[in-house]
Amino acid sequence: MTIKKITQISGSAIPVKGNDIDTDRIIPARYLKEITFEKMGNYAFHDERFDVDENKKIHPFNDEKYNGASILIVNKNFGCGSSREHAPQSIMRFGINAIIGESFAEIFAGNCTMLGIPLLIGNEEQINELMEFTINNPKENIEINIINKTIKYENKTIQLDMNPSSQNALVEGTWDSVSLMLNNEEKIEIVEKNLPYLNEFK
Repeated sequence: MTIKKITQISGSAIPVKGNDIDTDRIIPARYLKEITFEKMGNYAFHDERFDVDENKKIHPFNDEKYNGASILIVNKNFGCGSSREHAPQSIMRFGINAIIGESFAEIFAGNCTMLGIPLLIGNEEQINELMEFTINNPKENIEINIINKTIKYENKTIQLDMNPSSQNALVEGTWDSVSLMLNNEEKIEIVEKNLPYLNEFK
C-alpha cells in the first residue's frame, strides 16, 4: 500500500469565528452512535446550522459562497472538550483537508494528524486578516506548504507554525498507521513468531 506524504495543500477557505469551539459543537453527541464515520460530514456543526425542525440557520457551513472550500480557518482553542475522534472525522468528511487557527486542543490536534489533516498555527492578527480575506474573497485559493510551514494568498507569503512531530508525520507519511502496518507485514510476522505468549511459551 502506498504511503501518502502530505507536503502541499491548496483550496478556497471557510472561516468559523469564535474561541473555545468544542467537539460537542463540532459534532453533537447523539451522532456518536453511528456505526461508521461515513455520514459524519452531514453532521458537522449540525446544531449550529439547523434548528429543531431542520431549517437552516446562518452559519458559514450553510453559506453557498463557501461551497467547495477545503481549508478551515478558526480562532483559539479549537476542538476543546471531549476527545471524540468523530469531530475531525466530521470536518474531514465535510470536505476540509487542512485547518489554520490560533491554537488547537491537544487531543483534537492528535486526532487530526492521524487522519492526515494538517493544523497550522498563526497569531491573532494573522488569523483575523486571513478570515477577512476569505470573507471578501470566498473563491480565492490559499496555498499551504507543510515543509516550510507557510501559506500563500493574495500575493502574500505568511510564516506560520506547526507541531514538529505532526509536521514530520505528514511529510514522511508516517501519519497513516494502517498503511505503515500493511507495508511492514513481514516484519510484524517475524515479531509475532518470537512472542512467547503467542507461541505457547516455547
